[in-house]
Amino acid sequence: MTTQLPPTIDPAAAARWAQLRTAQSPWLHEEVARRMEDRLQWIKLQPEAWAHWEPTRGGLQAHAKLTERYPNSACFVVEAHVEQAQAAIQSVAKPWWKPSGWRAPAQQAQLPPDGSVQMLWANMVLHSAADPQALIAQWHRALAVDGFVMFSCLGPDTVQELRGVYSALGWPLPGHQFTDMHDWGDMLVHAGFAEPVMDMERIRLTYESPARLLQELREVGRNLHPQRFKGLRG
Repeated sequence: MTTQLPPTIDPAAAARWAQLRTAQSPWLHEEVARRMEDRLQWIKLQPEAWAHWEPTRGGLQAHAKLTERYPNSACFVVEAHVEQAQAAIQSVAKPWWKPSGWRAPAQQAQLPPDGSVQMLWANMVLHSAADPQALIAQWHRALAVDGFVMFSCLGPDTVQELRGVYSALGWPLPGHQFTDMHDWGDMLVHAGFAEPVMDMERIRLTYESPARLLQELREVGRNLHPQRFKGLRG
């Protein structure tokens, strides 16, 4: 089991992407989160507290669904910018005309203390981390005994058509290499997680125009490869 950093991710580029402010969640991330949230029906544990890692990019609609699923659970919202965390919290704040006695679940814009949450939710985050094993270890520290993490990420077959186009044109790769789910499983075990369950779904997307494809690509990530093309292609 290696502890080296991903060879095809430029840490400086990954840090810039992580710090980039965003106000809305990509459609694709919301769809992945919807499918992942549906799997929670098979988990009996009802968390007293849970953490949402980067909900703005991972899915504000999903944040609302999770809050609805666990209405009595406290939540820690983790974002690179505190105002984005506050915006995520406000996105599920209920209006004043709710029935008397109703109260919104406690949500805090901060890192969860060690051993404080029974569930950690991280949608479409891990594949862009410059040090994914350090991030997984951080998740493990935040979880209470018998807690669980729900995460998703892109796999090795992502945008393979685009990679084919770049290769045919003799261009550098359009993005960094994505980790296989079995390797993620090994990293989870190395971090101390017990019996990780990995699942794969293939989602085929079609676009009405090249402009919509470009918009989607800009929303979901950046080319973090160290040998990426340095200029603008127009």
